[in-house]
Amino acid sequence: MNRHDADPGRPQDQPISRRSVLRGMGAGTFAVGASGLLAACSSGLKGGGPAGASGTINIGFITPLTGLLAGFASGDKYVLSQIQKSSAYTKGIKIGSKTYKVKILVRDSQSSPTVAGQKAQQLITQDHVDMILTTSTPETTSPVTIACEKLHTPCLSTVVPWESWYATLGGNPLKPTTTFKYCAMFFFGLKEFQGCFASMWNRISTNKVVACQYPNDADGNAFRGGFEPLIKASGYTVVDGGPYTDGASNFTSMISLFKNKHAEVFSNCPLPPDFNTFWKQASQQGWKPKLATVAKVLLFPADTVALGPLVNNIATDSWWGPYMPNTSSLTGEGAQALADGYQAATGNQWVQSIGSSYSLFEVAKEAFGQVTDPHDTAEVANALHHVSYTGMCGALNFANGPAPGVAIIDPVGVQWKKSTGQFPFEMQVVDNSLNSAVPVQAKLEPTNA
Repeated sequence: MNRHDADPGRPQDQPISRRSVLRGMGAGTFAVGASGLLAACSSGLKGGGPAGASGTINIGFITPLTGLLAGFASGDKYVLSQIQKSSAYTKGIKIGSKTYKVKILVRDSQSSPTVAGQKAQQLITQDHVDMILTTSTPETTSPVTIACEKLHTPCLSTVVPWESWYATLGGNPLKPTTTFKYCAMFFFGLKEFQGCFASMWNRISTNKVVACQYPNDADGNAFRGGFEPLIKASGYTVVDGGPYTDGASNFTSMISLFKNKHAEVFSNCPLPPDFNTFWKQASQQGWKPKLATVAKVLLFPADTVALGPLVNNIATDSWWGPYMPNTSSLTGEGAQALADGYQAATGNQWVQSIGSSYSLFEVAKEAFGQVTDPHDTAEVANALHHVSYTGMCGALNFANGPAPGVAIIDPVGVQWKKSTGQFPFEMQVVDNSLNSAVPVQAKLEPTNA
Protein backbone atom coordinates (compact mmCIF):
# COMPACT_ATOMS: atom_id res chain seq x y z
CA MET A 1 0.00 0.00 0.00
CA ASN A 2 1.37 3.43 -0.90
CA ARG A 3 1.80 5.71 2.09
CA HIS A 4 -0.42 8.37 0.52
CA ASP A 5 -3.37 6.05 0.02
CA ALA A 6 -6.16 6.26 2.55
CA ASP A 7 -6.95 3.22 4.65
CA PRO A 8 -9.63 1.31 2.77
CA GLY A 9 -11.31 0.53 6.06
CA ARG A 10 -11.49 4.18 7.16
CA PRO A 11 -13.02 6.91 5.01
CA GLN A 12 -10.46 9.57 4.22
CA ASP A 13 -12.44 12.34 5.88
CA GLN A 14 -13.27 10.38 9.04
CA PRO A 15 -11.59 12.09 12.00
CA ILE A 16 -9.63 10.28 14.66
CA SER A 17 -11.85 10.59 17.70
CA ARG A 18 -10.70 11.95 21.05
CA ARG A 19 -11.89 8.75 22.71
CA SER A 20 -9.77 6.60 20.41
CA VAL A 21 -6.73 8.74 21.07
CA LEU A 22 -6.99 8.93 24.83
CA ARG A 23 -8.22 5.41 25.55
CA GLY A 24 -5.50 3.63 27.48
CA MET A 25 -3.07 6.51 27.08
CA GLY A 26 -3.03 7.54 30.70
CA ALA A 27 -4.12 4.42 32.56
CA GLY A 28 -1.85 3.27 35.34
CA THR A 29 -1.32 -0.04 33.61
CA PHE A 30 -0.71 1.82 30.34
CA ALA A 31 -3.26 -0.41 28.63
CA VAL A 32 -3.07 -0.54 24.87
CA GLY A 33 -5.93 1.52 23.50
CA ALA A 34 -4.91 2.73 20.07
CA SER A 35 -3.23 -0.31 18.60
CA GLY A 36 -6.23 -1.14 16.44
CA LEU A 37 -5.69 2.07 14.54
CA LEU A 38 -2.22 0.96 13.50
CA ALA A 39 -3.25 -2.20 11.73
CA ALA A 40 -2.78 -3.22 8.12
CA CYS A 41 -0.93 -1.49 5.29
CA SER A 42 2.23 -2.92 3.84
CA SER A 43 5.75 -1.87 4.80
CA GLY A 44 6.90 1.63 3.88
CA LEU A 45 7.41 2.48 0.25
CA LYS A 46 8.79 5.50 -1.52
CA GLY A 47 6.47 8.47 -1.43
CA GLY A 48 4.23 8.98 -4.40
CA GLY A 49 2.51 12.08 -5.72
CA PRO A 50 4.10 15.47 -6.30
CA ALA A 51 6.61 15.21 -3.47
CA GLY A 52 8.09 12.00 -4.73
CA ALA A 53 8.91 13.49 -8.09
CA SER A 54 10.03 16.93 -6.97
CA GLY A 55 13.17 18.63 -5.76
CA THR A 56 11.33 19.91 -2.69
CA ILE A 57 11.15 18.41 0.79
CA ASN A 58 7.70 19.07 2.22
CA ILE A 59 7.48 19.24 6.04
CA GLY A 60 4.15 19.53 7.86
CA PHE A 61 4.04 21.28 11.23
CA ILE A 62 0.97 20.75 13.44
CA THR A 63 0.69 22.83 16.60
CA PRO A 64 -2.16 24.30 18.73
CA LEU A 65 -2.05 27.90 17.57
CA THR A 66 -5.58 28.51 18.89
CA GLY A 67 -7.80 27.03 21.59
CA LEU A 68 -7.16 26.05 25.20
CA LEU A 69 -3.60 24.86 24.51
CA ALA A 70 -2.52 27.95 22.55
CA GLY A 71 -0.15 28.97 25.34
CA PHE A 72 2.09 26.06 24.41
CA ALA A 73 2.32 27.35 20.84
CA SER A 74 2.62 31.06 21.67
CA GLY A 75 6.22 31.16 20.47
CA ASP A 76 5.87 28.98 17.39
CA LYS A 77 5.39 31.78 14.87
CA TYR A 78 8.61 33.38 16.03
CA VAL A 79 10.41 30.04 15.90
CA LEU A 80 9.25 29.53 12.32
CA SER A 81 10.54 32.96 11.37
CA GLN A 82 13.98 32.02 12.73
CA ILE A 83 14.01 28.57 11.16
CA GLN A 84 13.14 29.98 7.77
CA LYS A 85 16.09 32.38 8.01
CA SER A 86 18.59 29.58 8.63
CA SER A 87 20.79 28.42 5.76
CA ALA A 88 19.39 24.87 5.69
CA TYR A 89 15.83 26.11 5.32
CA THR A 90 16.66 29.05 3.05
CA LYS A 91 19.21 27.53 0.70
CA GLY A 92 17.98 23.96 1.01
CA ILE A 93 19.24 20.62 2.30
CA LYS A 94 21.95 18.91 0.30
CA ILE A 95 21.53 15.17 -0.20
CA GLY A 96 24.25 13.58 -2.30
CA SER A 97 24.87 15.86 -5.26
CA LYS A 98 21.40 17.41 -5.15
CA THR A 99 20.10 20.29 -3.05
CA TYR A 100 16.44 20.13 -2.11
CA LYS A 101 14.32 23.16 -1.34
CA VAL A 102 12.34 22.92 1.88
CA LYS A 103 8.68 23.88 2.22
CA ILE A 104 7.02 24.07 5.63
CA LEU A 105 3.25 23.63 5.76
CA VAL A 106 1.85 24.93 9.07
CA ARG A 107 -1.45 23.60 10.39
CA ASP A 108 -3.37 24.63 13.51
CA SER A 109 -4.72 21.75 15.60
CA GLN A 110 -7.08 24.21 17.31
CA SER A 111 -6.30 22.31 20.54
CA SER A 112 -8.65 19.57 19.29
CA PRO A 113 -7.61 15.90 18.91
CA THR A 114 -10.16 15.49 16.12
CA VAL A 115 -8.83 18.47 14.17
CA ALA A 116 -5.23 17.40 14.74
CA GLY A 117 -5.96 13.98 13.26
CA GLN A 118 -7.73 15.50 10.29
CA LYS A 119 -4.88 17.90 9.59
CA ALA A 120 -2.36 15.07 9.70
CA GLN A 121 -4.34 12.94 7.25
CA GLN A 122 -4.72 15.91 4.89
CA LEU A 123 -1.02 16.69 4.98
CA ILE A 124 -0.24 13.07 4.12
CA THR A 125 -2.89 12.25 1.53
CA GLN A 126 -3.32 15.66 -0.11
CA ASP A 127 -0.10 17.60 0.45
CA HIS A 128 2.18 14.54 0.24
CA VAL A 129 4.51 15.68 3.00
CA ASP A 130 7.77 13.85 3.58
CA MET A 131 7.64 14.33 7.37
CA ILE A 132 5.30 15.77 9.99
CA LEU A 133 6.51 17.64 13.07
CA THR A 134 4.09 18.13 15.96
CA THR A 135 4.18 19.54 19.46
CA SER A 136 2.38 20.36 22.67
CA THR A 137 0.50 17.81 24.79
CA PRO A 138 -1.16 14.50 23.91
CA GLU A 139 -4.23 16.36 22.64
CA THR A 140 -2.27 17.36 19.53
CA THR A 141 0.58 14.89 19.26
CA SER A 142 -1.34 11.65 19.82
CA PRO A 143 -3.76 11.77 16.87
CA VAL A 144 -0.99 13.06 14.60
CA THR A 145 1.31 10.22 15.66
CA ILE A 146 -1.40 7.62 15.08
CA ALA A 147 -2.16 8.92 11.58
CA CYS A 148 1.51 9.02 10.62
CA GLU A 149 2.28 5.50 11.80
CA LYS A 150 -0.81 4.18 10.05
CA LEU A 151 -0.12 6.00 6.77
CA HIS A 152 3.63 5.38 6.79
CA THR A 153 4.83 8.95 7.14
CA PRO A 154 7.84 9.92 9.30
CA CYS A 155 6.71 11.89 12.34
CA LEU A 156 8.55 13.66 15.16
CA SER A 157 6.77 14.79 18.34
CA THR A 158 7.74 16.79 21.41
CA VAL A 159 6.29 18.30 24.63
CA VAL A 160 4.46 15.11 25.55
CA PRO A 161 5.53 12.60 28.23
CA TRP A 162 7.15 9.72 26.40
CA GLU A 163 4.99 7.17 28.20
CA SER A 164 1.81 8.77 26.83
CA TRP A 165 3.29 8.95 23.34
CA TYR A 166 4.38 5.32 23.44
CA ALA A 167 1.08 4.02 24.84
CA THR A 168 -0.80 5.96 22.16
CA LEU A 169 0.89 3.85 19.51
CA GLY A 170 0.00 0.64 21.34
CA GLY A 171 3.23 0.10 23.24
CA ASN A 172 3.65 -0.77 26.90
CA PRO A 173 5.89 1.79 28.66
CA LEU A 174 6.49 -0.72 31.44
CA LYS A 175 8.07 -3.05 28.88
CA PRO A 176 9.13 -0.72 26.06
CA THR A 177 10.47 -3.22 23.56
CA THR A 178 8.22 -2.51 20.55
CA THR A 179 9.64 -0.34 17.79
CA PHE A 180 7.23 1.87 15.88
CA LYS A 181 8.72 2.31 12.45
CA TYR A 182 7.67 5.79 11.41
CA CYS A 183 7.39 7.80 14.62
CA ALA A 184 9.93 9.24 17.05
CA MET A 185 9.82 11.82 19.83
CA PHE A 186 11.91 13.77 22.32
CA PHE A 187 10.97 15.10 25.75
CA PHE A 188 11.03 13.29 29.09
CA GLY A 189 8.81 11.15 31.29
CA LEU A 190 7.79 10.17 34.80
CA LYS A 191 11.30 9.10 35.82
CA GLU A 192 12.57 12.58 35.00
CA PHE A 193 9.68 14.15 36.92
CA GLN A 194 10.76 12.05 39.90
CA GLY A 195 14.41 13.01 39.50
CA CYS A 196 13.51 16.68 39.18
CA PHE A 197 10.84 16.94 41.90
CA ALA A 198 12.09 14.49 44.53
CA SER A 199 15.52 16.12 44.56
CA MET A 200 13.80 19.39 45.51
CA TRP A 201 11.56 17.73 48.10
CA ASN A 202 14.63 16.23 49.78
CA ARG A 203 16.11 19.66 50.35
CA ILE A 204 13.14 21.03 52.27
CA SER A 205 12.45 19.78 55.80
CA THR A 206 9.02 18.12 55.70
CA ASN A 207 7.17 15.12 57.12
CA LYS A 208 7.47 13.47 53.68
CA VAL A 209 3.73 13.33 53.06
CA VAL A 210 2.79 14.29 49.48
CA ALA A 211 -0.68 15.54 48.54
CA CYS A 212 -1.58 14.58 44.96
CA GLN A 213 -4.13 16.52 42.89
CA TYR A 214 -4.59 14.28 39.87
CA PRO A 215 -7.75 14.60 37.72
CA ASN A 216 -9.71 11.81 36.10
CA ASP A 217 -8.20 12.38 32.66
CA ALA A 218 -5.34 10.98 30.60
CA ASP A 219 -2.58 12.91 32.34
CA GLY A 220 -4.07 12.52 35.81
CA ASN A 221 -4.46 8.78 35.45
CA ALA A 222 -0.91 8.49 34.09
CA PHE A 223 0.46 10.30 37.14
CA ARG A 224 -1.74 8.29 39.49
CA GLY A 225 -0.66 4.98 38.00
CA GLY A 226 2.93 5.78 37.09
CA PHE A 227 4.15 8.63 39.27
CA GLU A 228 2.66 7.72 42.65
CA PRO A 229 4.78 4.51 42.81
CA LEU A 230 7.85 6.66 42.10
CA ILE A 231 6.86 9.02 44.91
CA LYS A 232 6.68 6.06 47.28
CA ALA A 233 10.00 4.72 45.99
CA SER A 234 11.54 8.07 46.89
CA GLY A 235 10.59 7.50 50.52
CA TYR A 236 7.42 9.58 50.66
CA THR A 237 3.83 8.80 51.65
CA VAL A 238 1.12 9.50 49.05
CA VAL A 239 -2.21 11.12 49.86
CA ASP A 240 -4.30 10.92 46.69
CA GLY A 241 -7.03 13.53 46.60
CA GLY A 242 -9.07 11.28 44.33
CA PRO A 243 -9.93 11.54 40.64
CA TYR A 244 -12.03 14.59 39.90
CA THR A 245 -13.68 15.88 36.74
CA ASP A 246 -11.84 18.50 34.72
CA GLY A 247 -13.49 21.86 35.27
CA ALA A 248 -14.30 21.24 38.93
CA SER A 249 -15.03 24.38 40.92
CA ASN A 250 -15.02 23.19 44.53
CA PHE A 251 -12.01 21.43 46.04
CA THR A 252 -13.01 21.78 49.70
CA SER A 253 -13.19 18.03 50.42
CA MET A 254 -9.81 17.42 48.79
CA ILE A 255 -8.20 20.28 50.69
CA SER A 256 -9.71 18.99 53.94
CA LEU A 257 -8.19 15.57 53.26
CA PHE A 258 -4.77 17.08 52.68
CA LYS A 259 -5.06 19.10 55.89
CA ASN A 260 -6.22 16.09 57.94
CA LYS A 261 -3.32 13.99 56.62
CA HIS A 262 -0.91 16.85 57.38
CA ALA A 263 0.54 16.77 53.85
CA GLU A 264 3.47 19.15 53.54
CA VAL A 265 4.43 18.51 49.89
CA PHE A 266 2.18 19.03 46.88
CA SER A 267 2.18 17.36 43.45
CA ASN A 268 -0.34 17.82 40.63
CA CYS A 269 -1.03 17.74 36.87
CA PRO A 270 -4.36 19.56 36.35
CA LEU A 271 -5.70 21.90 33.72
CA PRO A 272 -4.48 25.45 34.45
CA PRO A 273 -7.92 26.90 35.38
CA ASP A 274 -8.51 24.02 37.80
CA PHE A 275 -5.19 24.61 39.53
CA ASN A 276 -5.91 28.32 39.84
CA THR A 277 -9.22 27.54 41.54
CA PHE A 278 -7.67 24.89 43.77
CA TRP A 279 -4.69 26.98 44.84
CA LYS A 280 -6.79 30.01 45.75
CA GLN A 281 -9.19 27.83 47.76
CA ALA A 282 -6.27 26.10 49.51
CA SER A 283 -4.90 29.47 50.59
CA GLN A 284 -8.32 30.64 51.77
CA GLN A 285 -8.88 27.42 53.73
CA GLY A 286 -5.47 27.49 55.39
CA TRP A 287 -3.69 24.62 53.65
CA LYS A 288 -0.26 25.88 52.71
CA PRO A 289 2.20 23.08 51.85
CA LYS A 290 5.85 23.74 52.48
CA LEU A 291 6.75 22.94 48.88
CA ALA A 292 4.50 22.82 45.83
CA THR A 293 5.86 21.09 42.70
CA VAL A 294 3.44 21.33 39.79
CA ALA A 295 3.27 19.70 36.36
CA LYS A 296 1.33 20.79 33.27
CA VAL A 297 0.61 24.19 34.86
CA LEU A 298 2.75 27.28 35.43
CA LEU A 299 4.97 26.34 32.50
CA PHE A 300 4.57 29.76 30.90
CA PRO A 301 4.52 33.36 32.17
CA ALA A 302 0.89 33.88 31.16
CA ASP A 303 -0.10 31.14 33.59
CA THR A 304 1.13 33.20 36.55
CA VAL A 305 -1.18 36.17 35.96
CA ALA A 306 -4.30 34.63 37.51
CA LEU A 307 -2.50 33.78 40.75
CA GLY A 308 -0.41 36.91 41.28
CA PRO A 309 1.61 36.73 44.53
CA LEU A 310 0.31 33.21 45.23
CA VAL A 311 2.64 31.94 42.52
CA ASN A 312 5.78 32.91 44.40
CA ASN A 313 8.17 29.97 44.99
CA ILE A 314 5.94 27.38 43.35
CA ALA A 315 8.32 24.91 41.70
CA THR A 316 8.02 23.13 38.36
CA ASP A 317 10.16 21.52 35.67
CA SER A 318 11.96 23.31 32.87
CA TRP A 319 13.15 21.61 29.70
CA TRP A 320 14.49 24.77 28.07
CA GLY A 321 15.35 28.33 28.96
CA PRO A 322 17.92 31.08 28.36
CA TYR A 323 19.92 29.60 31.23
CA MET A 324 20.60 26.46 29.16
CA PRO A 325 24.16 26.32 27.71
CA ASN A 326 22.72 25.12 24.39
CA THR A 327 23.31 26.39 20.86
CA SER A 328 21.50 25.94 17.57
CA SER A 329 22.89 23.30 15.23
CA LEU A 330 21.51 25.38 12.36
CA THR A 331 22.99 28.82 13.12
CA GLY A 332 25.16 28.60 16.24
CA GLU A 333 22.80 30.95 18.08
CA GLY A 334 22.63 30.36 21.82
CA ALA A 335 19.59 29.80 24.02
CA GLN A 336 19.95 33.25 25.59
CA ALA A 337 19.99 34.89 22.15
CA LEU A 338 16.88 32.98 21.06
CA ALA A 339 15.01 34.05 24.18
CA ASP A 340 16.18 37.66 23.85
CA GLY A 341 15.20 37.74 20.19
CA TYR A 342 11.73 36.45 21.01
CA GLN A 343 11.21 39.10 23.68
CA ALA A 344 12.48 41.88 21.44
CA ALA A 345 10.27 40.79 18.53
CA THR A 346 7.07 40.18 20.50
CA GLY A 347 7.33 42.23 23.67
CA ASN A 348 6.39 39.08 25.57
CA GLN A 349 8.38 37.14 28.14
CA TRP A 350 10.20 34.10 26.75
CA VAL A 351 8.46 30.73 26.85
CA GLN A 352 10.29 27.42 27.14
CA SER A 353 8.35 25.85 24.26
CA ILE A 354 10.32 27.92 21.74
CA GLY A 355 13.35 25.73 22.44
CA SER A 356 11.55 22.43 21.83
CA SER A 357 9.77 23.69 18.71
CA TYR A 358 13.11 24.92 17.36
CA SER A 359 14.68 21.50 17.91
CA LEU A 360 11.96 19.78 15.89
CA PHE A 361 13.39 21.42 12.78
CA GLU A 362 16.97 20.70 13.81
CA VAL A 363 16.23 16.99 14.12
CA ALA A 364 14.34 16.97 10.82
CA LYS A 365 17.35 18.47 9.07
CA GLU A 366 19.65 15.91 10.69
CA ALA A 367 17.45 13.02 9.52
CA PHE A 368 17.08 14.23 5.94
CA GLY A 369 20.82 14.78 5.77
CA GLN A 370 21.44 11.07 6.39
CA VAL A 371 19.36 9.63 3.53
CA THR A 372 19.84 9.10 -0.19
CA ASP A 373 16.21 9.87 -1.08
CA PRO A 374 14.18 12.29 1.09
CA HIS A 375 10.95 10.91 -0.40
CA ASP A 376 11.66 7.34 0.68
CA THR A 377 9.58 7.28 3.84
CA ALA A 378 11.12 4.09 5.22
CA GLU A 379 14.65 5.44 4.77
CA VAL A 380 13.78 8.79 6.34
CA ALA A 381 12.02 7.12 9.29
CA ASN A 382 15.01 4.88 9.88
CA ALA A 383 17.32 7.89 9.84
CA LEU A 384 15.04 9.67 12.31
CA HIS A 385 15.38 6.77 14.73
CA HIS A 386 19.18 7.04 14.60
CA VAL A 387 19.68 10.79 14.94
CA SER A 388 22.25 11.72 17.58
CA TYR A 389 23.25 15.37 17.71
CA THR A 390 23.54 18.41 19.99
CA GLY A 391 21.42 21.49 19.43
CA MET A 392 19.00 23.96 20.99
CA CYS A 393 17.65 21.38 23.47
CA GLY A 394 21.07 19.94 24.21
CA ALA A 395 22.21 16.45 23.31
CA LEU A 396 19.50 14.18 21.86
CA ASN A 397 20.08 10.53 21.05
CA PHE A 398 17.12 8.69 19.53
CA ALA A 399 18.87 5.32 19.51
CA ASN A 400 19.65 5.29 23.23
CA GLY A 401 16.48 6.33 25.02
CA PRO A 402 14.09 4.50 27.36
CA ALA A 403 12.12 3.18 24.37
CA PRO A 404 12.82 2.82 20.64
CA GLY A 405 12.66 6.19 18.90
CA VAL A 406 12.66 8.19 22.15
CA ALA A 407 15.26 10.83 23.04
CA ILE A 408 15.34 12.39 26.50
CA ILE A 409 15.78 16.02 27.52
CA ASP A 410 17.11 16.33 31.06
CA PRO A 411 15.01 18.99 32.83
CA VAL A 412 15.97 21.23 35.72
CA GLY A 413 13.95 22.33 38.72
CA VAL A 414 12.81 25.95 38.72
CA GLN A 415 10.79 28.21 40.98
CA TRP A 416 8.71 31.21 40.04
CA LYS A 417 10.24 34.19 41.82
CA LYS A 418 9.66 37.92 41.81
CA SER A 419 11.55 39.53 38.96
CA THR A 420 13.72 42.62 39.13
CA GLY A 421 13.19 43.19 35.39
CA GLN A 422 10.23 44.19 33.26
CA PHE A 423 8.08 41.15 34.07
CA PRO A 424 6.46 40.43 37.48
CA PHE A 425 7.74 36.87 37.91
CA GLU A 426 10.40 34.76 36.27
CA MET A 427 11.60 31.17 36.33
CA GLN A 428 14.89 30.73 38.16
CA VAL A 429 16.86 27.48 38.28
CA VAL A 430 17.01 26.11 41.82
CA ASP A 431 17.98 22.49 41.18
CA ASN A 432 20.21 20.98 38.49
CA SER A 433 20.37 17.40 39.74
CA LEU A 434 19.46 16.00 36.33
CA ASN A 435 21.42 18.51 34.26
CA SER A 436 24.56 19.76 35.99
CA ALA A 437 25.59 21.78 32.91
CA VAL A 438 22.87 24.31 33.79
CA PRO A 439 23.98 26.74 36.50
CA VAL A 440 21.81 27.18 39.60
CA GLN A 441 20.50 30.74 39.69
CA ALA A 442 18.71 31.02 43.02
CA LYS A 443 18.21 29.31 46.36
CA LEU A 444 15.45 26.72 46.65
CA GLU A 445 13.00 28.18 49.15
CA PRO A 446 9.80 26.83 50.73
CA THR A 447 6.65 27.76 48.83
CA ASN A 448 5.10 28.51 52.21
CA ALA A 449 7.21 29.10 55.29
